[in-house]
Amino acid sequence: MTDEAAACRRVLVDCLATRPSEDVLVVADPPQRPLGEALVEAARAIGTEAVLVEMEERSGHGVEPPRHVAAAMVASAVVAAPTSKSLSHTAARRAACEQGARVASMPRVSLEMLARTMRADAAEVARRAHAVADALTSGSEVRVTSEGGTDVVLSIEGRSGIADDGDLSAPGSFGNLPAGEGFIAPVEGRTQGRIVFDGAALMLGAPLVAIVEDGYATAWEQDATGWAESTVRAHGRDALAIAELGIGTNDAAVLSGNVIEDEKVLGTVHLAFGDNHSFGGTTRVASHQDFVVLEPTVTIDGTDVLAEGRLLL
Repeated sequence: MTDEAAACRRVLVDCLATRPSEDVLVVADPPQRPLGEALVEAARAIGTEAVLVEMEERSGHGVEPPRHVAAAMVASAVVAAPTSKSLSHTAARRAACEQGARVASMPRVSLEMLARTMRADAAEVARRAHAVADALTSGSEVRVTSEGGTDVVLSIEGRSGIADDGDLSAPGSFGNLPAGEGFIAPVEGRTQGRIVFDGAALMLGAPLVAIVEDGYATAWEQDATGWAESTVRAHGRDALAIAELGIGTNDAAVLSGNVIEDEKVLGTVHLAFGDNHSFGGTTRVASHQDFVVLEPTVTIDGTDVLAEGRLLL
C-alpha cells in the first residue's frame, strides 16, 4: 500500500470510524478530483457504498454547495469534502452533522500533504490539542506577541476551547483534516492590537499586517494583494471581524502556503476573520479566512503557554 493510500485509509478508518455497512459521500471539485478519487477507492476497499460527487469550485470559503449536494450530505453517514474552498462553515455541513453524519472537511488538501501530515503521532497531536483547548477554556484574556511585530489582546471570557484532535467517530462529529490545533472563538468586539501575519507570505505573496480595533480589522499597514478590500466588497464588514484564535499542534505539518496545513504547524498561531457561529461565536457571514503568525509568544491571563513558537503545555 502506498503512503497516499494508507493516509486515505487512516482518514476513513482511524478518524471517521467508517464501517463497511455505511454510505460514504466524497464531495470534490475539479482541482481536488485526485484526492476525491483516492478517498472513494479507499472507502470501497473497506466495503462501503462510496459515491464521488463533483461540483463546480465555490467562489470562496463558506459558500454553500448546490442544493442537491447539500441533500446528499444530509443523507450520508460519512462525508469527506476535499474541495478547493472549505465547506466547514456552511449550513449544508451543519445540517449534515445535525442528522448524525460524520464530516471531514479537507480544503485544498493534496495527496502529498495528507500522506505527510497523517504520519504524525496521532495520540500526541491530540494530547497537545486538548491541552491547548483546556488552557483556553480556563482563561479570560489572551495576548499574542511576536518578533515580527504582532501585539494583540483578545478576550476569551466565557468561551470554550475546542480540540481539533482528528477523532470524528461520534455521530454528528465534524473537523478539518489534517488535524492538530486547539482553538476558540474570541468575544466579539473586544480584540485590540496589531497582527503581523508573516505566515501568509506563501499564500498571499507577502505578509499581511492588520490593525484591529474593537474586534474588527480597521486599517492595514500592509495588504499587497488587496485581500481585505475584495473580501469586504464580496461579504461586508463582518468578514473582517476577528473570529478565531488557534494554536497548531501537529509536528508533521510544514508551512506550505495552504492554510489548512499551515495553521496546524506545531507552535504557530492563527487568527481568523469572518464567521464563527458554528464553534461558539456570534458572527454569521459567508466567509472565514485564517492567517498564520510565526514564532509567537502566547500568554493566557499572564501565563505563557507558547514561547517564541515553543509549546509549553
